[in-house]
Amino acid sequence: MSTCLGIDVGTSSVKVVLIDENQRVLASASSPLKLSRPREGWSEQAPEDWWKATVAAIQAIKKQRPKHFGAIGAIGLSGQMHGATLLDPSDQPIRPAILWNDGRADKECLELEQLEPRLREIAGNIAMPGFTAPKLLWVKKHEPQVFSRLAKVLLPKDYVRLKLSGDHASDMSDASGTLWMNVGQRRWSQELLAATSLSEEHMPKLFEGTEATGQLSQSLQKKWGLARRPVIAGGAGDNAAAACGIGAVKPGGSFVSLGTSGVLFVSNERFSPNTANAVHAFCHAIPKTWHQMGVMLSATASLEWLSRVMGEPAPRLTKALGERPKGPAPLLFLPYLSGERTPVNDAKARAVLCGLGHETDRKVLTHAVLDGVAFGFRDCLEALKKAGTKVERATAVGGGSKSKLWLKIIATVLGIPLDVPVAGDYGAAFGAARLGLVASGREAAAILTRPKMSQFINPDERMRALYEASYETYGKLYPATKGIIRHG
Repeated sequence: MSTCLGIDVGTSSVKVVLIDENQRVLASASSPLKLSRPREGWSEQAPEDWWKATVAAIQAIKKQRPKHFGAIGAIGLSGQMHGATLLDPSDQPIRPAILWNDGRADKECLELEQLEPRLREIAGNIAMPGFTAPKLLWVKKHEPQVFSRLAKVLLPKDYVRLKLSGDHASDMSDASGTLWMNVGQRRWSQELLAATSLSEEHMPKLFEGTEATGQLSQSLQKKWGLARRPVIAGGAGDNAAAACGIGAVKPGGSFVSLGTSGVLFVSNERFSPNTANAVHAFCHAIPKTWHQMGVMLSATASLEWLSRVMGEPAPRLTKALGERPKGPAPLLFLPYLSGERTPVNDAKARAVLCGLGHETDRKVLTHAVLDGVAFGFRDCLEALKKAGTKVERATAVGGGSKSKLWLKIIATVLGIPLDVPVAGDYGAAFGAARLGLVASGREAAAILTRPKMSQFINPDERMRALYEASYETYGKLYPATKGIIRHG
């Protein structure tokens, strides 16, 4: 029996899963990564650390399941998006990779849209500091000696692909987040590349996520003791891979990701941008399919911030509130701890707590944070509606989805049911492994299915009107404070 390996190059760790032909998870392992912040607002990692962590996690898988490991026939890749990995002609990194949550290139975003006025039309997205292209403008301006040595720009997971196979390749979904793609036509844009003084020679070859980009190198096959050289799938950016993991691949397929950041993801049959409200419109990992995302930067990160300030674990904070909402919190929380994407695209915005009083305690603060994140998701939903997208229900994923109370609040604020999968691993690494199965010859429709659900969280109709009124007030916070509360 052939097995498949899924590799997810995250920000805090590399996770690897091994699945069989029936998609049963046989083993999983992760290896931690360190984040470097050499200056305020910067976020970097050493590309070689991704590879070391990948090898460590793979070795752990091999130790757990040596027989099944030897039967690997395919490998799928997923990873954090937007990271600028700059290589010289010998494929050696010439500086640390600049990551998705790095905010240094805000000025370059304005310059990029001036250099190519059709950017939003071609890319389907606003230039944001987290995206890849503005970072290259920053490097060109501030590190000309680095820029002069540049031969290739890869995304994080594609650097790992290079180490696995020697191929310069990427998939449509991950490449959509560079701002160098004509997303509607699923190809590199010469116009957008020229705006950053680059060409297609600097880019990897593009593949669909379900296509094979190459095979594992013979040297690694021998070193790892594999019976054959596995094919390597194009894979996907982390959110598109997670969508493949939970079967959100048909038009209308949706999920709410309650992780460090928050994502409201919808699969589309056509390219549907809404740049006016900072909606992300990208290619999906599936051919002839696109997706939209509303993205908030601090979802569970908001609760983790409160946990750190209070000196109490987040699960204990939420448990104290019970399992059912009793109405909105008496104060409001704007969750812009590190700026925000949808709907404001403002890297310098900061969070606000409004309505504090002598009676405010940790329960009220916790409640306000849960509500504020739910309202952030509602902003994403409203932005998607303006793009002509209807979301009727969504699957809940991510660490925060373990809180039934939080899901109930989010369902109530969004006005849609949330489906919770049965216990299992449906994350990006699993989605990547699924894409590996498809690249090895399996039928996509038979592989990229929805998992069984354990819970169906419906909106609390008794609380809808109260939450609607609170959301309306919440909507006034950012406009009222954006000229006052800012970073930098």
